[in-house]
Amino acid sequence: MPFLQEVIHKLEVGGGSRVFRVTLAVLAVLVLTGGYNWRAFRNMATQEAMDSAQLARNISQGKGYTTLFIRPFSIYLVKKRNQHLRGMPAPDTTADLAQLKEMHPDIANPPVYPVLLAGLMKVLPFDYILPSKPVPFWSNDSRFWRFQPDFLIALFNQLLFFGVILVTFLLARRLFDSAVAWLSGALLLGSELFWRFSVSGLSTMLLMLIFLGLAWCLVFFDREAREPKWGATGIMVVAALAGAMVGLGGLTRYAFGWLIFPVLLFVILFGGRQRVVLTLITLATFTVVLGPWLARNYMVSGTPFGTASFSVLQSTMIFPENRLERSLEPDLSRIYLTPFWIKLMTNLRQIMQGDLPKLGGSWITAFFLVGLLVGFRNLTVRRLRYFLLGCLPVLVIIQALGRTQLSEESPEINSENLLILLAPLVLVYGVSLFYLLIDQINLPFPEMRFLVVGIFSVAACLPMILTFLPPKTIPVVYPPYYPPAIQTIAGWMKEKDLAMSDVPWAMAWYGQRQSVWVTLRCKRDLRDPITREDFFAINDYQKPINILYLTPQIMDSRFLSQWYRAGELSWGNFILETLVKKKVPEDFPLNQMPVGWLPEQIILADWERWRK
Repeated sequence: MPFLQEVIHKLEVGGGSRVFRVTLAVLAVLVLTGGYNWRAFRNMATQEAMDSAQLARNISQGKGYTTLFIRPFSIYLVKKRNQHLRGMPAPDTTADLAQLKEMHPDIANPPVYPVLLAGLMKVLPFDYILPSKPVPFWSNDSRFWRFQPDFLIALFNQLLFFGVILVTFLLARRLFDSAVAWLSGALLLGSELFWRFSVSGLSTMLLMLIFLGLAWCLVFFDREAREPKWGATGIMVVAALAGAMVGLGGLTRYAFGWLIFPVLLFVILFGGRQRVVLTLITLATFTVVLGPWLARNYMVSGTPFGTASFSVLQSTMIFPENRLERSLEPDLSRIYLTPFWIKLMTNLRQIMQGDLPKLGGSWITAFFLVGLLVGFRNLTVRRLRYFLLGCLPVLVIIQALGRTQLSEESPEINSENLLILLAPLVLVYGVSLFYLLIDQINLPFPEMRFLVVGIFSVAACLPMILTFLPPKTIPVVYPPYYPPAIQTIAGWMKEKDLAMSDVPWAMAWYGQRQSVWVTLRCKRDLRDPITREDFFAINDYQKPINILYLTPQIMDSRFLSQWYRAGELSWGNFILETLVKKKVPEDFPLNQMPVGWLPEQIILADWERWRK
C-alpha cells in the first residue's frame, strides 16, 4: 500500500507525471499511425513521388544520378549540351549525344531527397517485385492491394512528420509556453492534410523539417544579436547555419532557395553592427552549399537547374499543360512577357481564394491572420512573425509562376504547394492567439477551459476523424496506376529496352524499365520535315522503341480539345483509330497487340513478346 501511494505521488507531483504524459503521447502516436495506415494509406499517386523513388533506387544500385523516366525535353537539353561540348558527330558515326543507349542523367530533381531515400533503400529490405502468391496486408482477396516499397517510403516520411511535430513543439514551448506547445503538437498530429502529405512519397515533410531548422537558426540569431551568449563568433556560426539551411532546402526543392531573400532581410534588419559581415556570411554559405550542384547541372544540360529552369514557361499560352516537357525541339525563341503576366495573375487569384485560407491545413489559419493585429511582448516572437510575413509573398509569387500541370493533376498534394511549409509555424501563432482569447473570457467555472480547448481541438481535427469512418480508402490508385499490369508489361522487355508511355514515371518505378514520355505527335509531318516532335524522331534517330504503353491517363482525355482539335498527327487520333478499327495504323512500326487489354489500355510491341 505505501508503495502504491508513492507511485501515485510521483505521478501527480514528481517527475513521473512528465513520463506518464510522454508515454501516453507516444502510445497515441503509434495507435494513430497504425490506424491511419490501415484505413487511409494509398500507393504513390503523383509523378514527382515515383520519379524521386526510381531515381533513389538507381543511386542505391550504384547506377549514379541517372533516371529511367526520360522527358523528351531532357533529351533535347542533354543532346544540345553534348553537341556544344563534343561538336556535331560525323555522318557515319552513331554518337549517343542524348545518352539514351546508356543510363540517362537526371536533370529534373534536386539531390537531397533521392539520396536520402537511396540510403533508406540500402538499409531496409525493399522488395520491388510483386510476389506471385498473395501475402497478408499487401494483398486483399488474393488481389494486389499495397506496394511494399511505397509503404516503406511512407513510413519514412511519417517519421519525418513526427520530427516536424517534435521540433514545432520545442519551438512553441520556447516562444510561448507548454500549453501552446502541447496543443500545437496535438493539432499537427491531427491534421489530415499533413498525413496525406506524409504518405504521398513527396519531399514535403523533409522540406518542412528543414524550414523549421531555419526558424530555429533565426531564433538563435536574434538572441545572439541582442544578448550574446556564445562569444564573438557565435552569431557568425548561426548566420552560416541559416544560409546552409536555405541551401539544403534548395537542394531538396529548387523553389525553396528563393527564401534566401527574406533570410537576408532578417539578418540585415536584426544583425546589429555586424549586419554587413553577417549578411555576406549567410549568402556565402548558401552559395557554397548550392553552387556545386548547379555547376553539375550546367555541365550536363547547359542550365543550372536542368528542366526546372523552364518551369515558369510551363502551363502558359506558349507551352500549355505539359507540352514543354514532351517537346523534342521546343521553340524557345518565341518568348514574350504577356503569357507570364497572365499566368501570374491567374494563379495568384487561385492561391488567394483557395491555398492561402487553408495555409495551416484548416481554418486555424484565420487565427494567425487575425493575430497579426496583436502585438506580442516577446521580441523574438515578433521578429519571427516578421520573417513569416516576409516568406509569405515570396512563396506566393514563386508558387504562382512555378505552377505546372502537376498541380492540375493533383491540386493539393503536390511538390508545387510551397505555402504548406509555413503551416506549422502558422498553426503555432494561431494557437497562441486562441489561448490569448480564452484568457480574456470570463468562464463560469475553471473546468470549462478544458471543455473549450477540447471542442476547439475536435473541430480542427474533424477531417482526420472522418478518415476513420466508412468507406475505407482503396490503396490502389487506378486509374491509371496498377503495378501488377505495369510489371507484367515490363517483364516482356529486356533491361536495356526502351518503352514509350503516357505514365513513364510509373513504368520507371514499378516496372524498372527505361521509359520516355509520349511525344507531342505520333506520326511524321510530311509538310514540316525540319521539325521532329514525333515518335519516329526517337525511334529512328535515337534508340528503337520496343513497347508503347498507353493508360487511362491519356485515354480518358477530353475528346474535343485534347483529341479532335489536336489533329490527325496526335495520339488522340491514333487512339481513336486503334479503338474503332481494333488494329494498329499501317505505317506504325509497333504493330503487335496482346489480346484482352482494350479498351482500358493499349499495349503495342515490336514483336509478340508476351509469347516468350
